[in-house]
Amino acid sequence: MIPLFVTVAIAEIISVAADWTVLQWITKPLLAPLLIVYLLRYQRPGLVVVALGFATAGDIALLIPGQSAFLAGMLCFLGAQVCFIVAFLRRARPVRLAFAGYGLIWVLANALLWDRLGALRVPVLLYSLALIAMAAAAAGVSRRVAVGGALFVVSDLLIGMGAAGLRAPAHGALVMTTYVAALALIVTGWVREHRAAAPLAASALPG
Repeated sequence: MIPLFVTVAIAEIISVAADWTVLQWITKPLLAPLLIVYLLRYQRPGLVVVALGFATAGDIALLIPGQSAFLAGMLCFLGAQVCFIVAFLRRARPVRLAFAGYGLIWVLANALLWDRLGALRVPVLLYSLALIAMAAAAAGVSRRVAVGGALFVVSDLLIGMGAAGLRAPAHGALVMTTYVAALALIVTGWVREHRAAAPLAASALPG
């Protein structure tokens, strides 16, 4: 399933770089569902699956032009971040240094973009708070999940910059590359932690 995800992800990145809208509509809605299928091979449905469901809805919403669709996509991803936060904090203790560091990033990023965001200021402020909380919580799960959380922050920071009129070279391709890498690392890291914990849980049973 992961090789198929990688193939679809590469096709999505190429479609964004080349501005092939039809291919984007084919590939982007498949990204999170492919990871759901992979995840369900190793564990029962849980909050990470729900988060990926929200991400699927958000991906579809963000394919639609306009501010209303952008806000709908942000709301879907807010649901994803909340699910990730709860799942991660159930698995591991929060890392205080991570929360402090990401908190500083949140303050600086919103301060720098505030004047450029216009009507999106408050929605971005609230969503980005959930985003950095997710990344900070991810730091307590494993190194792979932590890197995935960090890349999610980078991807959404690029989106925020784009909404503020600040676009990097190959902006869309950078957004998608960091996003698909973030999802892949979070999900594969989560599965690795789950599989590592399963034998420990079994050995702790009486008998």
